[in-house]
Amino acid sequence: MAVPPCYADLGKSAKDIFNKGYGFGLVKLDVKTKSESGVEFKTAGSSNTDTSKVAGSLETKYKRSEYGLTFTEKWNTDNTLGTEITVEDQIAKGLKLTFDTTFSPNTGKKSGKVKTAYKREFVNLGCDVDFDFAGPTIHGAAVVGYEGWLGGYQMTFDTAKSKMSQNNFAIGYKTGDFQLHTNVNDGSEFGGSIYQKVSDKLETAVNLAWTAGSNSTRFGIAAKYQLDKDASVSAKVNNNSLIGVGYTQTLRPGVKLTLSGLVDGKNINAGGHKLGLGLELEA
Repeated sequence: MAVPPCYADLGKSAKDIFNKGYGFGLVKLDVKTKSESGVEFKTAGSSNTDTSKVAGSLETKYKRSEYGLTFTEKWNTDNTLGTEITVEDQIAKGLKLTFDTTFSPNTGKKSGKVKTAYKREFVNLGCDVDFDFAGPTIHGAAVVGYEGWLGGYQMTFDTAKSKMSQNNFAIGYKTGDFQLHTNVNDGSEFGGSIYQKVSDKLETAVNLAWTAGSNSTRFGIAAKYQLDKDASVSAKVNNNSLIGVGYTQTLRPGVKLTLSGLVDGKNINAGGHKLGLGLELEA
């Protein structure tokens, strides 16, 4: 087996079927460009149709591949500035170090984070440290894989309170066209997902979730169908009768349009349904 995914990416194929291609209640614009000197620019803006709130962000990224270095600068409309420096495969093969800082000029709030990730065949490890005045918070994760089977553990330790604030386990199985994922979060949240690539054009996913002490099970099913090389349609429904549909069309190379809608199947005549529009430009 190749390098297993990080803990956050376990069950990612099923999550993508449920999440990608939808933007309910939002009008979004994403623009990606790259200069001749190799600097990448990513600009994003969105407007919430319910609250009319407008949000935006700007990100610049510059890579020096020969040194394994990546420099990233970020800004958003909450007036938060971020700087990220990443060093990969320099100290040791498979080791990635990231230094991440944020600063809000309005409030004077500062934060810092050091992230480490190490991945080799059969194993993927991660350890992040959030620095805070009260005391750092340590996030750790590990995933091992063998012959398609995956096992993962994730924890968070709050040094200020000297206690474990997160304790998660996951087990999964992955093949070329089928993925199974189950997880237990903090001993009280149980979840599972199944992903299957039925054909070159059709992908399906199912997810289940249950909370200890609750009699209700949350359930959802989703599918994505590739109409042709430039267009796809997505649909999903859950046990609350919320029905989502999405349509993605590549208008031309570098221009992608996404239309989506969410309908409350229990209250079709009551209104409150949501529409979404997204446009992605890349040059």
